[in-house]
Amino acid sequence: MKILTVDEMLQADRLTTERYSIPSLTLMENAGSSIARFIAAHFSPLERRRVIVLCGKGNNGGDGFVVARRLRELGAQPVVLLFADPSEVAGDAADNFRRLRAASIETTVIADATAWGQSRNALAGTAVIVDALFGTGLRGPVEGLLAQVIQDVNRHEHGTCVVSIDIPSGLLANTGEAAGPAVVADYTITFTAPKVGMISASARPWIGRLTVADIGSPRALIEEISQSKVRWLEPWEFRSLTTSRKADSNKGLYGHALIVAGSTGKAGAAALAALGALRAGVGLVTVATPEPVLRTVAGFAPEIMTEPLHATPAGTIARDVFDSGGFAKILDGKSVLALGPGLTTHPETQQFVRSVIASPRQIPIILDADGLNAFAGRADELRGSREILAVTPHPGEMARLIGGTVKDVQSRRLEVARKSASDWQAFVILKGYQTILAAPDGTAWINSTGNPGMATGGTGDVLTGMLAGLTAQLGAQNWPLALACGVYLHGLAGDLAAEEFGEAPLIATDVIRAIPAACAQLRDAIQAL
Repeated sequence: MKILTVDEMLQADRLTTERYSIPSLTLMENAGSSIARFIAAHFSPLERRRVIVLCGKGNNGGDGFVVARRLRELGAQPVVLLFADPSEVAGDAADNFRRLRAASIETTVIADATAWGQSRNALAGTAVIVDALFGTGLRGPVEGLLAQVIQDVNRHEHGTCVVSIDIPSGLLANTGEAAGPAVVADYTITFTAPKVGMISASARPWIGRLTVADIGSPRALIEEISQSKVRWLEPWEFRSLTTSRKADSNKGLYGHALIVAGSTGKAGAAALAALGALRAGVGLVTVATPEPVLRTVAGFAPEIMTEPLHATPAGTIARDVFDSGGFAKILDGKSVLALGPGLTTHPETQQFVRSVIASPRQIPIILDADGLNAFAGRADELRGSREILAVTPHPGEMARLIGGTVKDVQSRRLEVARKSASDWQAFVILKGYQTILAAPDGTAWINSTGNPGMATGGTGDVLTGMLAGLTAQLGAQNWPLALACGVYLHGLAGDLAAEEFGEAPLIATDVIRAIPAACAQLRDAIQAL
């Protein structure tokens, strides 16, 4: 889906009511209900959890009233703190405040600092704090009492989770900046589509895990309204994918990926990439690797085919592999080339990589890891790929490519990815929190899956393999879709693995084992559309 500005979001809400006869009160009900379901799914059993809902006087507070009422229906005993005189609550929010009181839900009006001082201790021992103070309509810094409330919320004790409705209070939705104090959320559940500021680097300290809830606005309306070329990766983006195979299928129908990877001491990188490609559904995988590590790579799985490459004394790919013409024969009949995992920065090997990239390209190439390091300080040599090159740098690799710093890359992730894609005429996948896929034409996709547990060795190699496997199946004509799907499924597999093992213990092979479940979950989501 497209990313929206605040004004576009307001237009979407208005047109949803005018064109599709969905009352604004219904949209608020849907919004609050989605938050309540999220809390119930993540913090059950609700009967044992203390939940406090902090509400302002506007529509964000109205969403909070719905959350409290719906949580009561689900078995919780929520407490509502209203930071306004009830007479100041108007419109749909006032209707839901009346419903809240009719449901006899404990509600305390906080009119001043004295009242807050008397109620502040209620935050202690709370499992979930629901932030419904300010929404996307905020235009300036939060001051006075509510500034103090936000600061106190951010001092919550360990074990308390903060869920922000639509956007963390104090954050500006169009810029992602906080002019004053802003709530540090563990989860932000926004509505209809992400807002442009939520994907900015400046928003990262406050947003937490971002989830988008559908509250009734048609997808076609969002596509019509938004002028952005930046999209949010979620199942609807893959609705054109065919998720079933014909009864008379054979392996030749699903492509043959060539993975050039590995070196002495880094055979695992090649194997992880190969297994990622296989689990992504490719028909065949061949790993071309230095001869000294070939047996090790082949020993990881019987499904991996191998090709030996002449090696340097250090056990890396020798320069003459390309010069001899043997590599061209290995490439023959392959659907995609993935190049880089575990190659090392040996000078001969880097010369080999640059020769491959400089040669006329007939199939898509995915360049990763040490393949990228071969172009540190010489990224202009990547240009001219005619959009059949994809590069997959993490922030450190990107910094080396553009001659900058990791801090600079991280502070301008979207800008850096899009400019690089344009400069190199290549697809750029900038890995990390909210991985970005940028196309040469300026279109970009922000990934919605993945977690900090994936910050461990080998997960990038798995991604490279998955990208190769999906590219081999879908073909160059569907390459943006294949790359986007690979990024999304990789993060989703990481999320499923984290649910089983936790984030800190997560390792790359856990991600591989979770790929089938991720594929099944995406298939089910597509079929439900």
